[in-house]
Amino acid sequence: MTSNKIPTITAEMVKMLRERTGAAMMACKEALTQTQGDLETAIDVLRKAGEIKAAKRAGKIAAEGKISIVADSANQRAFMLEMNCETDFVARDSHFRDFIQKVSVCGLAERVHETEPLLACTLDKNSATTIEQARLALVSQLGENIQLRRVAFLESTGIVGTYCHGDRIGVLLALDQKHPELAKHLAMHVAASHPLAVTPEGVPAAWIAKERDIFLAQAKESGKPEVVIRKMVEGRVNKFLNEVSLVNQPFIKDPNQTVAEVLKSHKAQVITFIRFELGEGIEKQSHHFAKEVEAQLRGNSQGNR
Repeated sequence: MTSNKIPTITAEMVKMLRERTGAAMMACKEALTQTQGDLETAIDVLRKAGEIKAAKRAGKIAAEGKISIVADSANQRAFMLEMNCETDFVARDSHFRDFIQKVSVCGLAERVHETEPLLACTLDKNSATTIEQARLALVSQLGENIQLRRVAFLESTGIVGTYCHGDRIGVLLALDQKHPELAKHLAMHVAASHPLAVTPEGVPAAWIAKERDIFLAQAKESGKPEVVIRKMVEGRVNKFLNEVSLVNQPFIKDPNQTVAEVLKSHKAQVITFIRFELGEGIEKQSHHFAKEVEAQLRGNSQGNR
């Protein structure tokens, strides 16, 4: 006579399943009970539950998280990402941060410029698990909506300067010459001053049009003749272009020089830069990150005198 006795679910079995999946203890016990102690089938059960949970969390606002940057040993290639979660508590969680580090290393190795191709990559060489599958598992484990929001990759025959401020602002800056310290300081400058482009010519037309409309509306209130108004508007537009162009900004480390003058003295040029700020465009409490970076830069400058 065949016995239909359900196997005892031991603490060791639950622990083993938890270590393999990262799921909660009770979820592991329930999955093992449901599958009569079959570990592999229990993993499938948890995966399915994780995907359902991930789908439920997808509608939650993910405005916290971390900006991560990794670079090669020669500092000629660098990768940056923004990974979002719902709370600062999870943003500090070791599982969340370990996942980000692995994804960042993969992004650098694969030279990825977009999120979708990166999500399809395997998390590491020793696993068939894709980054997207690992993300869903982490959503299940931590109970929050976790999203890979954006990525960036830069390379240069000169050097790529990188700077990350408190996990919340990240900058990649490509310089055409090998000046590591200058590249680093320029990346810090971009973090603090938030230029829109390297030169005035690079400022997006949409930004210029928006500012011109604002300046025109303000100038018309003066009641001055149309000819004067046009000159006023163009003057303000030119001032705006200088203020938001990296090369025309006063260098934060030495405000007596513009960035263009500093570059000229080093016989170098900025090819391009990319700046991420955590949660840009997402409704969240604002912080004065730029002021923190500026204070840090000024402190370093005084310490080097």
